[in-house]
Amino acid sequence: MTSRYQHSVVLCTAGYDHTIKFWAAPEGKCYRTLNFPDSQVNQLAITPDKQFLAAVGNCHARLFDVMKDVSMPVRTFNGHSGNVTAVGFQKDRKWMFTGSEDGTLKIWDMRQRSGFQRSYPSKAAINTAVLHPNQGEIISGDEDGNIRVWDLTANACSYELVPDGKCAIRSITIAPDASLVMAANNRGTCFIWKLNEGGGGNVFQPLHKIEAHDTYCLKALISPDVKYLATTSADKTIKIWDITNKFQLEKTLVGHQRWVWDCCFSADSQYLVSASSDMTAKLWKLNTGGVLMDYKGHQKAVTCVALNDNN
Repeated sequence: MTSRYQHSVVLCTAGYDHTIKFWAAPEGKCYRTLNFPDSQVNQLAITPDKQFLAAVGNCHARLFDVMKDVSMPVRTFNGHSGNVTAVGFQKDRKWMFTGSEDGTLKIWDMRQRSGFQRSYPSKAAINTAVLHPNQGEIISGDEDGNIRVWDLTANACSYELVPDGKCAIRSITIAPDASLVMAANNRGTCFIWKLNEGGGGNVFQPLHKIEAHDTYCLKALISPDVKYLATTSADKTIKIWDITNKFQLEKTLVGHQRWVWDCCFSADSQYLVSASSDMTAKLWKLNTGGVLMDYKGHQKAVTCVALNDNN
């Protein structure tokens, strides 16, 4: 990650103090603060081209320009009736998706300003949603323990499973090469499946199960090189699991003083940024397990982090 913030590295954090902060990653300095007055911020997403940042909170999603020092959002997306918990972009920024505690997953055309184009009804509050690398499916997890695959071509739910009864799905992650899907729940359990393409058979082939934490697992994330799984928890730790070695525990990252809500890998999979209720974000060097930088400046819990350091 470079030492100047000419937007080769975009690092943002947000949370319960109603602000979004942009950081010079190596120096640990905040160089820009945006207000999100309506509510806390639940999740952040940076477009693949680093042009825009999406922030979602209670009922709203807002889009901010990363490159221009303008405080007002470029666009506000209204249409949900509950907390918006998930957000992401199609790789060419043609559309954005959001998931909400109102039980719907919505698709928004970035080239239009006429509200959402599609809305898929889930049967419970959506806690997490991720876009398949094929750009044609979205996988969601909800408060009632359901995982659903939404086929955007067929315009319908194409597959669903319930890995652990009514235990809420907290986070879903899919490998960049689409080889694996993982889901973490409120029990601290992480379920891992191989992804099978087509053939009319099961989409998810059970591969492994990890009792990752003794309490809520709040985030699960596969590294870009598909070698590691990071899990964060209410137990104040981040655990790094070796995917290439039967998901053995590689390291436990200790340093946060409260719940760890979110994390992001660097593009080279060598670093991790985490966000915590202790009002800080931390930059970790994974080969040593040490903290390289503390990002301090938020006045309340930091619940989400977004990083784009792709070349």
